[in-house]
Amino acid sequence: MLLSSAATMAAIRGSAQNNGQRPNILMIPIDDLNDWIGALGGHPQTITPNLDRLARSGVLFSNAHCQAPACNPSRASLMSGIRPTTSAVYRNGDLWRDGLPDAITLPEHFRAGGYYVAGGGKTFHGSQNDLSVWDDYYSFEPQVLPPNRPVNGIPKAAHFDWSPVDAADDETADTKLAHWAADFLRQDHDKPFFLACGFFRPHLPWYAPKKYFDLFPPEQTNLPEVLANDLDDVPPAAKSRSRRDHDNVTSTNQWKKAVASYLACINYTDANVGRVLDALEGSAYADNTVIVLWSDHGWQLGEKQQWRKFTLWERSTRVVMMMTAPGVTVPGGVCDRPAELLDIYPTLSELCGLPVRPELEGKSLIPLLKNPDAAWDKAAITSNGPDKTTVRTQRWRYSSFSDGEELYDHDNDPNEWSNLAGDPQHAELKERMKGYMPSNVNRKKLKQYVRPPSRET
Repeated sequence: MLLSSAATMAAIRGSAQNNGQRPNILMIPIDDLNDWIGALGGHPQTITPNLDRLARSGVLFSNAHCQAPACNPSRASLMSGIRPTTSAVYRNGDLWRDGLPDAITLPEHFRAGGYYVAGGGKTFHGSQNDLSVWDDYYSFEPQVLPPNRPVNGIPKAAHFDWSPVDAADDETADTKLAHWAADFLRQDHDKPFFLACGFFRPHLPWYAPKKYFDLFPPEQTNLPEVLANDLDDVPPAAKSRSRRDHDNVTSTNQWKKAVASYLACINYTDANVGRVLDALEGSAYADNTVIVLWSDHGWQLGEKQQWRKFTLWERSTRVVMMMTAPGVTVPGGVCDRPAELLDIYPTLSELCGLPVRPELEGKSLIPLLKNPDAAWDKAAITSNGPDKTTVRTQRWRYSSFSDGEELYDHDNDPNEWSNLAGDPQHAELKERMKGYMPSNVNRKKLKQYVRPPSRET
């Protein structure tokens, strides 16, 4: 049961440690960023010096996964500490407060514990950001857009588009957000703070200043590894949609341009992350601030002839997640234990001396922050609806659908090309993997929220 009583909030306040001793929190969400960063060995041509230096300063979770392969349910789960299978928040259109009416969100929890809570950019999904849970919030300014959209030549592409824009960094929304966060970090604060700075790129459309695109000439860009008949052994329900996106991209000769544009937007976001990190390192809070950076899900760029997210394969569920906690984390640690975005809420609570709320469904990562090789009996679970769930352990991925199963051996098949679910020798393994799946799945139909006027914010 979710707790939201005055007694619970009073207990949070009463348990708080002395303000001067509690660490601050800098949380950096990134939208639609897959594992194409240098520290994860992602795309060989990616350029992410700032993300890589942050990874070196703490622990990088190399086997971390989202709870849902879509923005709204993933963020609602992380910010509430509750799985989609409990809340029934599965889709971008689901009104998350309808599924989580009593949830005390992460910023509310910290505010009740004596923290000043500020946020900016994209933390919750789009217009579903609950401004009441923040002491201060900086909303995105309008995006800089190229003329004559869509630019990529795909008819009726809408925001499935990519192009450089004729603009300086300081004119763009994410860089303005980075400056806002940097200014916050340079100010004097008489309370510990929880600061969230949520960057929008590399979410579609892939527009960024031209100088970032110049680093990635399309003709020199490497495409993802693909297998022509990759979908022959997967259940129909495993596919996110028809091959319309892939056919549109390939028929217009846009595949290399799309990959290059995505890399350009990752590099643009990396620069903005660097602005925030530089400000923190030059501030009075450098030695007393926990940093957690995460992406809300992965992204596919033609693997399995699929684009976007909305699937339960590795490229869609694997996320960027790293933490630096002064006095706790091992610098340069890389942890390959299965971790979830759901684990962030209890971890930050414990790091800051706040009570770990009993309804949270994640697990504190502090043992792994101290020793990335510590024993860890946990799997990562991602759901794309009540009948679509995958379980990821250190070696295996098992997925269950209404019309079939998938099983992949990541030690021998990192691209998930060979579905072993039908092999009788893995029957016992499949049963063990099923044991990790949520036992009570919520199938409630949630209300739909009204989308904002522009799909680009």
